[in-house]
Amino acid sequence: MPAELDPAAASDALEGTGEALVGGTNPSAEPTPIDDGLEGANTIKEAVAEQSTTIGGIIEQLDAWGFTVADTRFSVWTVLLVVLVVMAVLVAARILTAVAKTVLRRSTRLSATQRLLAEKLVTIGVWALAIFIGIDVLGIDLTALAVFSGAFGLAIGFGLQKTFGNLISGIILLMDRSIKPGDVIAVADLAGNETFGQIRKIGIRAVSVTTRDQREYLIPNENLMINQVENWSYSSKQVRMQVNVGISYNCDIAKAEELMLEAAKACKRVLEKPAPTVWLSGYGDSSVDFVIHCWIVDPEEGVGNVRSDVLKKLWWLFQEHGIEIPFPQRDLNLRDNEQMQQLIAAISQRMEERDGGESGEKAGS
Repeated sequence: MPAELDPAAASDALEGTGEALVGGTNPSAEPTPIDDGLEGANTIKEAVAEQSTTIGGIIEQLDAWGFTVADTRFSVWTVLLVVLVVMAVLVAARILTAVAKTVLRRSTRLSATQRLLAEKLVTIGVWALAIFIGIDVLGIDLTALAVFSGAFGLAIGFGLQKTFGNLISGIILLMDRSIKPGDVIAVADLAGNETFGQIRKIGIRAVSVTTRDQREYLIPNENLMINQVENWSYSSKQVRMQVNVGISYNCDIAKAEELMLEAAKACKRVLEKPAPTVWLSGYGDSSVDFVIHCWIVDPEEGVGNVRSDVLKKLWWLFQEHGIEIPFPQRDLNLRDNEQMQQLIAAISQRMEERDGGESGEKAGS
């Protein structure tokens, strides 16, 4: 015979079943688990515990010390793991970057510009790979960083726009070879004085240009992209320089031109081909003006020293052959008026008195 059921017990059972079906609360249900933040931390902790009970116990103790923010728990173990992974990623990225640069520098098939561009691309790739590996090891959920990613995007759009612009500009400059290490370009300082310098390095943010007086200018890459740049060695390192010379109107022009060419050819850094030339540039107030054009192939060694060498050699050649280097001369025309007549009369009277005094002294002696 079937057992008799207690009506009260049956009613309680039906109510409990109904509450379970409609999603009612169950006092015996487990509380919602708290996210540990880093899935990789738990995985590494379990792996280490399987290998060593002692180390596993230490990790458990470190993991027990922590605090909870919202639904995410942070412990000493997770913080320590993040620090260790970040340090490992930095060291590994630096080592891989150095090894990649060494391999590229030993490659003889790449030019200096191509090698520098390859080094920058490899550096960016290595660091990006290292960051993603670190994120994967820590088990960070990238969807949890959506808010941070949006803030980072805004930072790039506003605060870091110039930085990323200079980065892209540097890569473009290396790709089109318009500017490369070793080129000589004209630069201007804050006062507007223009000078020339040699490119020593093209960095991520700026180009390093060193002038002859060892001043180093750091020019943002973006400035070299949007502004006009005078590159002395873009297609050829040959540079023509000018030396201005003036001679007296009484001198033999043909002989002077011959001596100018001789002085230019005697300079060691002046090229034989193209050969130096001499142009008559004009008739000055007190001199006949010439320009010596000569070519050099090493502008990074300076231009003023070549000009000085040519002028010093020309000085001795002019002295030897009697060619005069003039000084400023002027013809003065004085207007005749009453004041001028009085001045002339006073000067004449003064001279007569002086001559009369000198004559008296001679007669007395």
